[in-house]
Amino acid sequence: MTLAQRVLGEPGPVQRRAIAKAITLLESTRPDHRAQADELLTALLPHTGKSFRLGISGVPGVGKSTFIEALGLFLIGRGHRVAVLTIDPSSSISGGSILGDKTRMEKLSVQERAYIRPSPSSGTLGGVAEKTREAMLVCEAAGYDFVIVETVGVGQSEIAVAGMTDMFVLMQLPNAGDDLQAIKKGVVELADLVVINKADLDPDAATRARAQVTSALRLFGQHGNPERSPGRPKDANAPSGGSEQSERGGLALQARHHQGIWHPQVLQLSALLGEGVDRFWGEVENFRRLQTSNGSMVSRRRHQALSWMWERIEAGLRQAFRENAAVRALLPQMTRDVEQGRVAASTAARRLLAAARPATEPGTGAT
Repeated sequence: MTLAQRVLGEPGPVQRRAIAKAITLLESTRPDHRAQADELLTALLPHTGKSFRLGISGVPGVGKSTFIEALGLFLIGRGHRVAVLTIDPSSSISGGSILGDKTRMEKLSVQERAYIRPSPSSGTLGGVAEKTREAMLVCEAAGYDFVIVETVGVGQSEIAVAGMTDMFVLMQLPNAGDDLQAIKKGVVELADLVVINKADLDPDAATRARAQVTSALRLFGQHGNPERSPGRPKDANAPSGGSEQSERGGLALQARHHQGIWHPQVLQLSALLGEGVDRFWGEVENFRRLQTSNGSMVSRRRHQALSWMWERIEAGLRQAFRENAAVRALLPQMTRDVEQGRVAASTAARRLLAAARPATEPGTGAT
C-alpha cells in the first residue's frame, strides 16, 4: 500500500502515521524527496478542498494555543475532525526549534478526531512554514473537515496565513496599545474576525480594546478597503449630483452596507475559561455561509492557488541560483569584495545574477 493510499485510508493509527510521514516528506529538501512529494500531492489533490481552513494569528502570549484547544474540543463535540498545524519559530543562531505548542493542548492532543502537527518556521517569513500549504492538503485528503493554522507570535506585517486560509482570525490582548496602535495598517486590516482574548482578566480594558479595533476597522473601510467595514447606507433622498469622487464614495458606502458582503467583527472571549467559544463559532458559520453563497470562497481559493504557484516558482529560482555552478564559483570573491568595501552590494548582486544567466540569453553578449 502506497503512502497516499494510507493517508486516504480509514481513520486510525495507520492513517495518523501516514499523515506524519507525508508532511515530513513534503518538508524535506532532498531532491529525490521533492520528486516523491510532488507525486504524493498529485495523488492527494483530487481528495482535497472539502475542509474549512482557519488561520489564527496574534502576538506572543495572546493565548492562541489555549484558544485553539478550546475551539478544537468544541468542534469535536459537534462531530468534526480537526487538524491543527502549529508553526514554531526557528532560532536564527542555532536553527533549532522547540516545537512545544502541542504541549499546551493536552486535552485536544489525546482526541482521536484531532491531529496536531508542529513545524519549524525554518527562516520562512510571514508567520508560517514553507510547506504549510502542502500540509493542509494532506490533512484535507485524510478527511479532516476543519484545518486550523496557528502562526508564530507575530507583529504588524506577518500576513502570510491570510493568503492560504478561508478565514483569517487575529487575536488581540486588552491593554495592548492605544487608538493609534489599533489603526496601524498591516495585519489588522486583513482580519476577517478579531478576537480580544483574556477578557476575564480586565473586562473594562477588553471592552475598550474592542471599541478601538472596531473603530480601526471602520476607518480602514473608509480609506482603502470599503467592502470590509460597516457603514451607513446611502440616503435614498439625497441629491444625485456631485463629483465622480462623491459618487464613488456613495457606492462604497452602499457596498459596505450591502448584506451580501462580510463585515469583519470584533469579539471578546476567555479561552482559558471557555467563555465565548460558541459566539466565535457562530460568527465563523455566518462567514462561511455568506462567503459560499456569494462565491467569494471559491474566488479566494483560486487566487491563493495562483499565489502559491508563484511563491514556489520564486523559491525554486532562489534555489537554482544558489546551486548554479557559475554563481558558486564567483560567490566567494564577491562575498570578500563586499565585506571589504571594494564592491557595492548592488553591483555584486548584478554580477552574480549575470553569471547565473544562460550564455544564449539575450543581453549577455553571446551569439
